[in-house]
This record gives sequence, C-alpha cells and structure tokens, in this order.
Amino acid sequence: MAKRAVLIGCNYPGTKAELKGCINDVWRMHKCLIEKYGFSDEDITLLIDTHRSYTQPTGKNIRCAISKMVRSAQPGDVLFVHYSGHGTRLPAEIGEDDDTGYDECIVPTDMNLITDEDFRDFVKRVPKGCRITIVSDSCHSGGLIEAAKEQIGDSTKEGGHSSSSGFKNLLKRTVEDTMKSRDIGEKHDLHHWDHSYVKNRSLPLSTLIEMLKLKTGKDDIEIGELRPTLFYIFGEDASPKVKNFVKFVLNKLKHGGGENEGHGGILGLVNNLAEGLLKHMLQIDDNEENENPVEPAEEAYATSTKHNIVDSGILLSGCQTDQTSADASPNGNSDEAYGAFSNAIQAIITGKDVVTNRELILKARKKLHRQGYTQKPGLYCSDNNVDAPFIC
Repeated sequence: MAKRAVLIGCNYPGTKAELKGCINDVWRMHKCLIEKYGFSDEDITLLIDTHRSYTQPTGKNIRCAISKMVRSAQPGDVLFVHYSGHGTRLPAEIGEDDDTGYDECIVPTDMNLITDEDFRDFVKRVPKGCRITIVSDSCHSGGLIEAAKEQIGDSTKEGGHSSSSGFKNLLKRTVEDTMKSRDIGEKHDLHHWDHSYVKNRSLPLSTLIEMLKLKTGKDDIEIGELRPTLFYIFGEDASPKVKNFVKFVLNKLKHGGGENEGHGGILGLVNNLAEGLLKHMLQIDDNEENENPVEPAEEAYATSTKHNIVDSGILLSGCQTDQTSADASPNGNSDEAYGAFSNAIQAIITGKDVVTNRELILKARKKLHRQGYTQKPGLYCSDNNVDAPFIC
C-alpha cells in the first residue's frame, strides 16, 4: 500500500493578498505525515511560494501534481492533499444545478483558479478501492468537491435555491457577490481575543480583478469577464471548467444568443476579448466543427447537472461556503503564524492513535468556537467514509 501526498501552501508574498501562516501549515502537516502516518518524504510533493527552490503553487503545477498522484494510484493506496491559501467563489454558471449555487475555488499563487468541479474530476479518477482525503484551510471551502455529500455542514443549498439561468441573472448575481466579497475583504486585519493578527483567507473578486489587471496590463477587466480573462491569460493551462465556459460562449456566439439578450448578455461577457483569438487558442477550426457537431449549448457546458455521489473523495473544509477561514499569528509573529483550522487539526490528532473524520470535524468546531472563531469546518464524503480514520 502506497501513501502519497500533495501539500500546497500559498502566502502570496509581496502582494495585496499576502498571508502569513500557509507555509507553516504545510511544514507542520509534512512532519505529521511522516512521523504519525508513516509517509515517506519522497512520496510527498511540496508546492510553496516563499522559496524558489520548491515547485511554485501555480494553477498548472497544482493540477499536474494532483493528477500525477491520482494517475499512479492503485487500489488500497492512501492519497492526501492539503491546501492552505486563499479561497474565492464565483456565481455558478449557465445551466448549472450546483449544490451551493457557486463555484468554490482555491487561488493558486498565479491566480489561475481551480474550481470545485476540477476537484470533483480529480476524485472521479481515483481508482476503486483507493481514497483521497482533501483538507482545505481556505475561505469558502465548503463544497470544494462539487457534488460530494455533505455530512457535517450547511453549505449546500436547500429547497428551491438553484443557480440562475441566463446571462442577465448571472451578471446580477456576480455584482452582488462581488460587493459582499469586497465588504469582507477590506476588513483584512482583525484583532482576535488571543492574537494580535488575524486575517481571513478570502480573496474578494475586486482584489482578484485588480491582480489580474496587473498581470495583463489591461485596465478594462470587468466583473462579468473573469472566466474569459482567465482563459485569455492562461490558455490551455486554465481550469477545464474555465475552458468549457469559453467554448460555451463561442458556441453561443456562432449559433445565436439564445435568450435575445444581445450585447447585455453573452456578448457582454466576452466584451473586448477577440473571438478570433479565443478560437485560435482553443484550436477550434471549421473542419473540427464540421466533423464534431456542436452539442446543444446547455449540454456542452453544464456538465455538473449530471451528479453522481463521489465515493472516493473526502473533503474536510475549514469553513462553510459563505464563511471565511482565519490566518492567525500569535503576538504578530509571522514565524508562528498558522491557519486556525490547520492548527486545530494538529492539536486534535496529537497524541491520539486514531481519529475519525467525523470526530475530527466535530472537535475542530468546538475548539475553534472556544477560541472565538466563527468559522465552522465541514465534512463532505460518502456515508462509508464518515467514520473512517482521518487519512489512514
């Protein structure tokens, strides 16, 4: 039985998004995996952004590291992913029946977002008889494995709440979500009862746009253009979810707007991004399109409507989808900074031989509440894995 792990820490040094505790979280988990769970150092992949000698946690590198681990897995293997860094969320897209109404994302150091559906695709490729445990100490991390069953938490939608269809509703919800995120994000440095520094690990959409403007030199990036902009910057290295969205947009442009929304709808999303350039980057030509007829627009993009329970994946989230996770530093000392959820995990598993996933989340909730944090960790997995041991 092999034990493999990918540990990801993003402190975003020298940027407006800078955090203090994420790399420390990774090193503490690295030590724990070796000393407590019997992992070998050579089977642990580290991606951190504070030392150039290590692989940088870009979107492409993170996807490659997790994909490589999953591809090499055999039945009975133990796979583990720990992410500490910013999280963000985008309103769910056209035709989606998303559990939470949003695309929860982690934020790699280069801003090349990785979505909840991307994580679901990683999990779907895990071989039968093998399981992957994902710890995400980031904001909006509830539901990060799209379609996984929520065992402890309240992130998934209840009743009739469903993602809006059509571009008018999409743009309206994007604006509303951005304003909420901005309210959260501008209150970065908070004073906690036993810490001189507490900062949330949420990247507001307004800050994401600002950082993308710096990367591209473009001053005209709008709220409704985030996905096309991500594709414009990262091309084939962008999230598969983002690429599917751009293909959907191009299909709409070619075959008609569908909802008679004109430039206020689908064309408004593309705006100044040239259709010809996008087609070239996607390597779409007329011959390909003739040989492979375009699917109906809703089917071509809204793949997440075909939900299946993800049996091989276990997500332990630092908070709910509408909450933030704390980055804390005792006495303001960055050398001792940590994620509140990561710190709680370390305290709970220390000295105990076996801790179940359920036990870990329930104890973490109580511990964080006693310490004055409002975030509520969550557990997302199949029924069979609720009382399975944490990691192995």
